[in-house]
Amino acid sequence: MIIYECKLTLHDNVFFATREMGILYETEKYLHNWALSFAFFEAEYIPKPYRLKGAIAQKPSYLDASQEQNLLHLNQAGIYVFPALPVVWSYQVNTFKAAQVAYYGKSVQFGGEGAKRNYPINYGRAKELAVGSRYKTYIIASADVTIPHWVRLGKWSAKVQVETTKITEWKERSGQYISKHPLNPLDLPPSSRLLLYNRIVMPPVSLVSQAQLSGDYWELPDKTCLPAGVSYGAGTDIITA
Repeated sequence: MIIYECKLTLHDNVFFATREMGILYETEKYLHNWALSFAFFEAEYIPKPYRLKGAIAQKPSYLDASQEQNLLHLNQAGIYVFPALPVVWSYQVNTFKAAQVAYYGKSVQFGGEGAKRNYPINYGRAKELAVGSRYKTYIIASADVTIPHWVRLGKWSAKVQVETTKITEWKERSGQYISKHPLNPLDLPPSSRLLLYNRIVMPPVSLVSQAQLSGDYWELPDKTCLPAGVSYGAGTDIITA
């Protein structure tokens, strides 16, 4: 097993709707590990169906073993991607015009008479992570795993540069510790206990930061502590066929 440190640099704006507040769609500053896992290893380790239709197309399949496209394939390959910690980040707010549809129509008073003078009644603002923002994450994998140098991320398939280095030395410890790196609580092993944490509310699963835990962990050379034994869905029930 090898721990890889990955530094991510955004070369496009990254957008995903973490919160929808009226006409403002806000992107959380953290990057979710499940999204990163698909960005890094989709197609090579995670099957990518040619087409999905019907009810299955609208059903999340992250931990659903009955569906072909799921993260459990990475468990079998011995791969795990942690959430990404923002190092330097900024935002850009863009305004867009929304389609005039019956199920999302603003009241007439919202646009008023201005709507008759080519003023859009339906519009929104997207708060996106800006170009140049930098992140850090860790990947647990074997020595023969190839980590791409470029990935696509977010709803706009933004281009993200990846710089990877191997961490050759770390210490295995057990007991109480504080992890400054964000974690996915559903991926923690049953032997780990979350004692205190800050909650990062974002879909599909809320993350935790500045967490105090108890259990086995790895201490990296820069004193970063990561829980040992993490895997996708380790702390929850897996949907099987």
